[in-house]
Amino acid sequence: MPRLVMCIILLMMFKFVDAINYEYPHYPQWMYENRLSELDKETVVKLDYNSKVQAYIDVYTIKRREHLSNIIGQSEFYFPLFEEYLAKYDLPMELKYLAIVESALDPKAKSTSGAMGLWQFLYHASRMFDLKVDNYVDERCDPVKSTEAACRYLKYLHRNLNDWQLALAAYNGGIGVVQKAIERSGGKTNFWELQPYLPKAVQSYVPAFIAVNYVMNNYEKHDVEKKPAILNFNEVDTVFIHKSLSFDQIAKASKTPIEVVEWLNPSYTKSFIPVNDQAVCVFLPKKGMLHFVRAVNDLSEAQKPTSKIVPVGDVTGKESTVHIVQKGEFFHKIAIDNNCRISDIMHWNNLKSRRLLIDQKLIVWRPKKAPKVFFVTEVIESDKPVIQINQLYSYQQITINHH
Repeated sequence: MPRLVMCIILLMMFKFVDAINYEYPHYPQWMYENRLSELDKETVVKLDYNSKVQAYIDVYTIKRREHLSNIIGQSEFYFPLFEEYLAKYDLPMELKYLAIVESALDPKAKSTSGAMGLWQFLYHASRMFDLKVDNYVDERCDPVKSTEAACRYLKYLHRNLNDWQLALAAYNGGIGVVQKAIERSGGKTNFWELQPYLPKAVQSYVPAFIAVNYVMNNYEKHDVEKKPAILNFNEVDTVFIHKSLSFDQIAKASKTPIEVVEWLNPSYTKSFIPVNDQAVCVFLPKKGMLHFVRAVNDLSEAQKPTSKIVPVGDVTGKESTVHIVQKGEFFHKIAIDNNCRISDIMHWNNLKSRRLLIDQKLIVWRPKKAPKVFFVTEVIESDKPVIQINQLYSYQQITINHH
């Protein structure tokens, strides 16, 4: 009889849970902690669990699920490359997840501070690692060269700080920032104890890294599906070219969509590969390689791209908005703020003179904003999800309420 009563109670509990419109899988705290503990046993990078780590786990597995799906697919292309260089420099394999925190595995990711690429190097940092940046090439976006530079930098940081969590914090904020924090704290070298002495962005960095370790090893438990990348790592090969070529020439010769050529060669900023004294390596799909090798000798050398004359009033790649003239504003300022020309504004508004009136409405067309790269450490507190879970049983579903 007691067993029957217990069964009835359990049945009622499950029906109660099912009656609530939960959307995503969620688990009790101890389960997250256990899963991270298992991962922690396999690495020299300490993977602690706490509420700060949980907050970033929730960002990925609840609010940014589609974003995580894309990252998982991209990882199948980039991780073999990362692992090759991490092994070369005798670094922990888990450091491959750092590029997810840095760039979400977008080789052309650009932060608000101007850092570029998978590993987010600033311009001055790129010079320390001989990464070329000029009008046609930005090697901060080169997956191979930037990965080797990141490995060298991480090796250097760990050599100086002798702790992987502190090395990660230094990768984000700079070694000087971490060393000064240690001094201000009275010599603390535990990241969690040092946190209050670090800038806010650096405080978030290690929890985000640990969370990424969790989600990349447990995404299936959260019903997150992989969105495949354009190609896998083993579907790509390299070829050296001995003359300057445009992406359009390479795409046609290899019978490859130009978008794929661009994706595989993200360090070239003008869809043009300049070749001077040394041959240059180009990445292409294996299935297009033979076509390219057969055709390359017949390709004429491409000339460096020149600036195109844009017709007055051209709206290609732009979106319209209404600008209301403020006191003290003038045409040059409005044109600069909207990345257009005075002649464009006059054309769009059929203006005959440059006289402006306060509160005058002007139609302006400005460049469309590129989709914002999601940097997990930039998630602000007010934008984080509030999680509601039911504690009736161990495997739960959750919904999100937003403030």
